[in-house]
Amino acid sequence: MQISAVDAQNLRLMAFDVDGVMTDGRIYFTQEGEAIKVFHTLDGHGLKKLAASGVTLAIITGRNTPMVAKRAADLGIQHVIQGREDKGVALADLADQLGIAASETGYAGDDEPDVSALEWARLSFAPANAHECAKQAADHHTQRRGGEGAVREICDAILAQRGAA
Repeated sequence: MQISAVDAQNLRLMAFDVDGVMTDGRIYFTQEGEAIKVFHTLDGHGLKKLAASGVTLAIITGRNTPMVAKRAADLGIQHVIQGREDKGVALADLADQLGIAASETGYAGDDEPDVSALEWARLSFAPANAHECAKQAADHHTQRRGGEGAVREICDAILAQRGAA
């Protein structure tokens, strides 16, 4: 995946959906009915490297689960927006609060609720296994599937163009 060096250099905010991007999209339930998500360690390391390069990270998800807050805390991601179906509005609101323009914003999503955010952000990404509507809205597509290193692939592509790989 080749992204513009200018876009990578200008990037100040990168937001990610959870289900289907940071995870494989499957939700596991314990006997007690507790939902469990599986995150890939490659992705976590990529996110830490991207943050260290000066990019503010955010999570925007339609679901509301404690494990997302826990994963974000583990990675040092301070901006976590849960329970939001219109992710484009959520992303625009967050960017506005942070004083960041759409031209300085990136987003990764995999399904219909992500389309508005994918279209709003200057840099947009969809994993290999994203729904077709997200792939059409995204500027870039990963070779890896969501939950299987797609986030790391995105981070590495941005870092390579920022000279921080």
